[in-house]
Amino acid sequence: MPSNDVRNLLHTAVPTAAVGVVAAVVSGVVAGGKGALGAAVGTLVVILFMGIGLVVLQRTAKSLPQLFQAMGLMLYTAQILLLFIFVALFKNTTLFHPKAFAITLIVATVAWVSAQARAHMKAKILYVEPESSSAGKAEKTGSSA
Repeated sequence: MPSNDVRNLLHTAVPTAAVGVVAAVVSGVVAGGKGALGAAVGTLVVILFMGIGLVVLQRTAKSLPQLFQAMGLMLYTAQILLLFIFVALFKNTTLFHPKAFAITLIVATVAWVSAQARAHMKAKILYVEPESSSAGKAEKTGSSA
């Protein structure tokens, strides 16, 4: 994975993990140990799903740039649907507090998308390919007067 891709992943995963830690502390205070566990599991699910999605999207952009926008829309839709499925599957679990899990999923997803948007806005992405220095000097065309 190129360093720019790793940097984008870090700039989105670290703030999401920080939000997850805050959510785990708040859930631990409000709902006890099961609340903290639910928040931690929710944060890990979001980081895992969104991280895999980001890697897939970056590889698609490199290999099939014409499909980038459609792939991004499909990928985000699939991720949100999978997160809803996780909430539905663990709605009545006794392993952890389901409300803490669900709320953390939502908060961590918003944190991920916000951090990803911020990282993209701060990235210095070239939109014009610079000419290589090994290319010969261009001939002047037109009148010299």
